[in-house]
Amino acid sequence: MSSAHFDLQAAARQIMLEHGFEPDFPPEVPLQLAELKAHPPQVAPGGDIRDLRQLLWSSIDNDTSRDLDQIEVAERLPSGEIKVLVGIADVDAFVRQQSPIDGHAAKETTTVYTGIRNFPMLPEELSTSASSLLENGDKLGVVIEFVVSPDGGVNSSDIYRAIVRNQAQLAYDSVGAWLEDKGPAPVKVAASTGLQAQLQLQNEVAQALRKQRYQNGALNIDTAEVRPVVLNQQVVDVVSQQKNHATDLIEDFMIAANGVVARMLEKVSSLRRIVKTPERWDRIVQLAATHNERLPAQPDSKGLNDFLLRRKAADPDHFADLSLAVIKLIGPGEYVLERPGDPEQGHFGLAVQDYTHSTAPNRRFADIVTQRLIKALLSGQSAPYSDDELTAIASNCTLKEDAARKVEREMSKRIAAVTMSNKIGATFDAIVTGVTPRGTFVRVLQPHIEGLLVQSQGVDVGDRLRVKLTRTDVQHGYIDFARA
Repeated sequence: MSSAHFDLQAAARQIMLEHGFEPDFPPEVPLQLAELKAHPPQVAPGGDIRDLRQLLWSSIDNDTSRDLDQIEVAERLPSGEIKVLVGIADVDAFVRQQSPIDGHAAKETTTVYTGIRNFPMLPEELSTSASSLLENGDKLGVVIEFVVSPDGGVNSSDIYRAIVRNQAQLAYDSVGAWLEDKGPAPVKVAASTGLQAQLQLQNEVAQALRKQRYQNGALNIDTAEVRPVVLNQQVVDVVSQQKNHATDLIEDFMIAANGVVARMLEKVSSLRRIVKTPERWDRIVQLAATHNERLPAQPDSKGLNDFLLRRKAADPDHFADLSLAVIKLIGPGEYVLERPGDPEQGHFGLAVQDYTHSTAPNRRFADIVTQRLIKALLSGQSAPYSDDELTAIASNCTLKEDAARKVEREMSKRIAAVTMSNKIGATFDAIVTGVTPRGTFVRVLQPHIEGLLVQSQGVDVGDRLRVKLTRTDVQHGYIDFARA
């Protein structure tokens, strides 16, 4: 089948089904949505719900995102510290526990982004509208507040419910370019000196948080993601998405907020997001040795990060590929139950002992569960889940997250096969990204596209080599390379 006539939309749906997802909502969901539309949650301050609509909240996300989970605002205190407020969409207010929508979300656990089509965990009437923190709408939120010292330490924190209003919906690329003095201010930013000052303050405190995390051993990772360029329903190219000050800002606030939530929930059973100490540390040591660097014999996130920082300074053009190799060797994260008094397993990549997922409830079921735990604790109600239920949820969320990665990977390969189908015989610089029983995989440096390396004896993750494109199969998403 020619790439021009291959139906990527249909392929995405089929791959979702093959990996255990249910892309269609059950018939009870429209009835629940109709009931929600007729009787929406009351959006009004009072009781334990504060009114914070007057603050200069803004969001930064992808240009096309409408499932907005997080807004931010900051204030410099007389002490010189900076207070940060992260507002999270109150999705639980719209999705009753054990309702049809909740049941579907509990099975799917995550929104899957295939590059050509999104498969939302929640109906889009909620995730991209009613429960999304879209611009200029009064919304229910859970606010995570923390005070940051000039050295990046989090000194105090609080969590509460509030009514919030996103004053400016902004995008990563344009805000990032402006913050880095590489581009003009976005229109909304240019029109508001208050918003300019607000974003500069947020950038300042985010960099302090990041510096502190790196000092603690958090890994400086920079992977090069790609997104398809679609013209007239056809993929015509893929382009790299680069990290910048705006993406870093949101990431830093998200990590700090998730840490605040994890510490708040220490006295009750809750979900934790962990990344175990890497089993293939010996290979990471070998990888460092190829760059004439020595790492400790035992896993050491601080030592690894110091090595990564040196490599980023020495060879920024290839840092994303080194990062990818390290990520593969560290391994994926997982969700676990943590009960009061349990030893903390921690997150190796972030160098933190207390971490959960709470900042994306429109996109991840674990975050809805965590939100319910927070609200129960704030209101003095009994726990909404038993330990056995949390264990089962953690297991399914880990399972489906792994499945979602596979769906996204399979679709990215099909999209890549479409764009590479006219480049048979071309040669590329590449890096080995995976060695599995199914074969050895390489990633081309430009464009960042992965494929199978035939005749791959004697190579391992992180090795660099020159490869030639020998075959593409759009229907199956196969891209084959040989050593050039």
